[in-house]
Amino acid sequence: MDIILRAEGVDLFYGSHQAVSSADFTLERGEVAAIMGSSGSGKSSLLYCLAGVLPPASGRVIFDGVELGSLPDGELSALRRGRLGFVFQYGELLPELTVEENAALPLRLAGISKEHAHAVAAQVLGRLGMGDLLRRRMSKLSGGQSQRVAVARALVHRPDVVFADEPTGALDSGNAETVLNEFLQLARRQKTAVVIVTHAADIAAKADKQYTMADGVLTPRVTA
Repeated sequence: MDIILRAEGVDLFYGSHQAVSSADFTLERGEVAAIMGSSGSGKSSLLYCLAGVLPPASGRVIFDGVELGSLPDGELSALRRGRLGFVFQYGELLPELTVEENAALPLRLAGISKEHAHAVAAQVLGRLGMGDLLRRRMSKLSGGQSQRVAVARALVHRPDVVFADEPTGALDSGNAETVLNEFLQLARRQKTAVVIVTHAADIAAKADKQYTMADGVLTPRVTA
């Protein structure tokens, strides 16, 4: 196995409430893993521990052989910008920017020239069916279109891992199915690993590996 991300005995507390309890998790390069659970189960909290956004109270998160907790804040931020991607339920895009400008942001933050960054963003957006809307403002897009831009932004810099927190939760079922399929197809094409947090069994079923989470406890799910 070529493991890119591993968690060992991760605990996370909010005050006296334990949100994550002794979680163990592995993700191979290019693999899609789903963490399924109801609201309040701790799945999003675990996601942000895995991404180095929330430091665990105990245990370790190891990305490509490096324990995230050992990195200074600056190096951790640089790692998240350069080697990780994020898709959120409501996109979290910048409304004052165009489709192309939003998708190109990770490349621009990495110091890539505007011309090259926009060319790469246009290519990725084209693969997601957004090639005719590059100059459109976000306010003029449908929910499905906006989420495609969020997917493009997460994948444009070819990260090692994308973390997706209920990535289709704000979409109707038809759009959710289409956007998720396009997202995973492009991620697999780029050999980018994906961690999806979801409450929906049909979304989790598209992953290579599934976990369930309840009351902060993460359990591998055996599928037929």
